[in-house]
Amino acid sequence: MKNIKLMKSLTALVVLSAINITAHAVNLEDTEVRYSGYVKLDSIWSDYSDTFSDGSIYDGLGRDFYVPSTTPVGDGTHSPDAVFDMHARQSRFSLATLTKLDSGKPIKTKIELDFIVSPGGNERVSNSYAPRIRQAFVTYDDWLFGQAWSNFQNVSALPETLDFVGPAEGTIFVRQPQIRYTSGALSFSVENPESTISINGSRVETDDASLPDFNVKYTHKADWGHVAIAGLVRQLTYKTKSYDAEEGAYGVSISGRVNMGKNNLKFMLNQGVGLGRYVGLNIAHSGVLTDDNIDTIDSTSGFAAYQYHWNDQFRSTMMYSFIYIDNKPTLLNLTGNPTKFSMSYSANLLYSPEKQLTFGIEFKHAQREVENGVDGDMNRLQFSAKYAF
Repeated sequence: MKNIKLMKSLTALVVLSAINITAHAVNLEDTEVRYSGYVKLDSIWSDYSDTFSDGSIYDGLGRDFYVPSTTPVGDGTHSPDAVFDMHARQSRFSLATLTKLDSGKPIKTKIELDFIVSPGGNERVSNSYAPRIRQAFVTYDDWLFGQAWSNFQNVSALPETLDFVGPAEGTIFVRQPQIRYTSGALSFSVENPESTISINGSRVETDDASLPDFNVKYTHKADWGHVAIAGLVRQLTYKTKSYDAEEGAYGVSISGRVNMGKNNLKFMLNQGVGLGRYVGLNIAHSGVLTDDNIDTIDSTSGFAAYQYHWNDQFRSTMMYSFIYIDNKPTLLNLTGNPTKFSMSYSANLLYSPEKQLTFGIEFKHAQREVENGVDGDMNRLQFSAKYAF
């Protein structure tokens, strides 16, 4: 027994002598390992203007964070009581490495997990949920390989909100596998293709594309902030024994941040043909399947957000977000009653007594209208406590 304890002690001494531990980092010979993330509690009170046709209150993903397509619409004959939810599912953990290779060049990796849209779990006893991959990629020279934010998206233009996404209708918001090359202000990417097609009023996800999604982005940075212009070209497909439909889709996005002392203005404007899942959390499908082809769905979307710092500890963000969807009237018999317009505005107050600790309260109002003119709205009050490490 004494020999076993002695061997464990010697092993511990050898390991500790080879490891240099600093805040959030561990050095293992030529590899530096860093971890980061945050723990976040969300308390959400939601009041919907109507219920579903059977009188039931919406119960799904849109209760954890704002998803525009989940706002119920109706004639107002069913008025539900408000609903209250609490969860810590947005909490996340990130592990990154930096290794100096024999050639002297660095290679980096990153794996990031959270729990926000993973299946399983229940609210009766454990409130447990499985982790999911957010990002998993490696970078070498000017190349990125793996799953990351789409190159078509400008992550740095997203405003600071308590809601998981924030300006959900008006932002490009996609993470997916890709190969990306960056040269200065220009970046090019080929990314995983996926189509969402409307067939007889229902959304069908297809993975029949013979080509990846292609996009390019140019980012201009200056002392005043930055502006990014991105373009996307992709292929929409639906292939079965009876169909072999294919159509091109494309989009353009302009976004950026304007610094105003400690304050800032962030914005994004998107226009596209068949953008589908790339914008508005897939509130609109990419196209509609007709007898012999896919008719694309056009959309215009965007947001503007202004952040004001009251002092070193208090700050606020005010935001407006929208999307207009051009559903072809001649195809409405094939699409059912899709969303025509959705918007939301919000305002929050965030308090950071310490740099890494933030408490906040946020109010959001959202509206959604479908093609036959029926609409609905939602009022939401959210409180969050977040510690970043």
